[in-house]
Order: sequence, then C-alpha cells, then structure tokens
Amino acid sequence: MTPSTTRRHHLATLMAGAALAAGLRPAAAQTVPWSSGTERPTLTVPPDATDCHHHIYDARFPAAPGATLRPPDASVADYRLLMRRLGITRHVVVQPSTYGTDNSLLVESVKAFGPTARGIAMLDAAVTPDALKRLDAAGIRGVRFGTRLPGGAPITDMVPVARKIADLGWHIQLVSDGDKIVELSDTLKGMPVPVVFDHMGHLPEPAGPDHPGFRVIAELIDKHGAWVKLTGAYIASKVGPPTYADRGRLARAYVALAPERLVWGTDWPHPTAPADAKPDDAQLLDLLADWVPDAGMRTRILVDNPAGLYGFT
Repeated sequence: MTPSTTRRHHLATLMAGAALAAGLRPAAAQTVPWSSGTERPTLTVPPDATDCHHHIYDARFPAAPGATLRPPDASVADYRLLMRRLGITRHVVVQPSTYGTDNSLLVESVKAFGPTARGIAMLDAAVTPDALKRLDAAGIRGVRFGTRLPGGAPITDMVPVARKIADLGWHIQLVSDGDKIVELSDTLKGMPVPVVFDHMGHLPEPAGPDHPGFRVIAELIDKHGAWVKLTGAYIASKVGPPTYADRGRLARAYVALAPERLVWGTDWPHPTAPADAKPDDAQLLDLLADWVPDAGMRTRILVDNPAGLYGFT
C-alpha cells in the first residue's frame, strides 16, 4: 500500500467513524415498505432536515365511518427505515382521513417517535380546551381539514376550530383542490391562524401556477402568513417520474414567490398511489435540487422553516 493510499484509507476510516458517531449509517441500498427503489438520494440533506408530511396506519385502530381511504398498515418502525434512507431526523405525522377525528393512533405514534416528531390532528368544533391542552402537550401543532376525501370534520367546523386553537399558536392545514381554494378564499383570508396548504394546493395540471388558486394562495402568503408544503408531486403530475416536470414548474413558482413560507415532505406511505406503483422517496427528495438550486435556501426549507412552524428546538 502506497503512502497516498494509506492516507486515503485512514481518512475514509475517520469519516466513517465520525458518521457512525453522529448516528448515521454508511450509504447502502435499503428496502422501505411502501416506497419504490432502494437507493439513497443523491442530495445530502443538512442536519435536522424535516419531513413535514407523512402518515401512520394501523389496523388495530378502527376506520372512521364513511372513510374511503384505507391503506395497509404503515408503522412507526417502517417509517424509521425511510428516515435512515433519506437522512431525515425530524418529521411531522399527519392524521389521515382514514381515522377521522379519532387521533388515538396519531398521539401514540408521536409519543413512540419522541421529541423529533410533531403531529397534525383532525378535530371538530366540539373539541374542548382541556382536550386541546392534552394534544398540545403530546406534540400536536395543527389541525387538518379536507374537502377531497370523506373522513374528518366538516369544512364548516374549520373557522370555529381555528378560533379555539389560536391561543396555542397552532395552524390549520388544508387539503383541498385548487377550485375549492378559490371558493373558500374569503373564509381563508379571515382565519385567525395561518393556513398551511397540503401538496402545493393541489393545483391541477397543466394549469399549475396559472390556476386562479395560485393567486389566492399567493395573497394568503403575502398578507396572512400562509404556508405551502412542497409535497405530493406524484399525485397531480401528468408527466410522472422521475422528473415530475409539470409539478416542478409549480414548485419553482412557489420558491420564487416566498421560500420563507415553504416546507417539504414525502407523503409516505403514499396512500393514494396503488400498492404496486409507489413513488421512489429518494427521487422525490432529489427533486429539491432542481426546484431549489441554492443550498442555503434548501436548508431554510428543510430545517429553519419547519423549526419555526412546528416548534422544533
């Protein structure tokens, strides 16, 4: 072995040791349930990178009456595999429509994950102040409302719930199609808490940023402190993987508009995608390199913005 080879070997050993000390595993192919592909992303995420949108499913917990989205189990242990594959250390568990306003599994999951996790619940207008205090202590930081799938509280409960959570510093998370966002614009502008839009506002293709909903969301960001999740590129894309180029056009429009009001997430286990056609989460993460070429801005979206929105310290 030559001296230069020895030095390289020694340096590699030191770097591997440092990675293990930091809790990182050597790069290797890894199978994760409900995620296609096995390779790690090309993009290396910064420390404290945050997945701001994923779900947990467990058949031990009954589905809400009328819920139509009923995926197979996707466990805490399964998601931890994805965290290791992507290099994610913080994350937000989002209550799915499957369980409606019964947040038992959500609370159990956030507790199991520990202080690196936060949660988004589904609640109706009957929720009590004591219940909200318990949820806040459990790491819940917002309430999700939706108009796309059955399950959860009616949209008419959104404003009453927003008034109840305002003092906690929580937000409303909305999963709704672009046309419905336009219809709800006056209501959203009058909300006493910020609104966070799931999946880039579900603005349809090929309109993308030319859809009227983009202008509504832009005004809510500018004047009412709204946020957008750069998630779900696979849901509305007509181009498909690996580039999801049409959704990239929409994502870059949001980045140009207000990078300080954006967060990112996987949407694992991708409940609306067929079991045999799940997206590759490493590819979804690598899209950020194209959408947000500036490394400092990516750190803001992956680390700083989630820290402020969800109260990570």
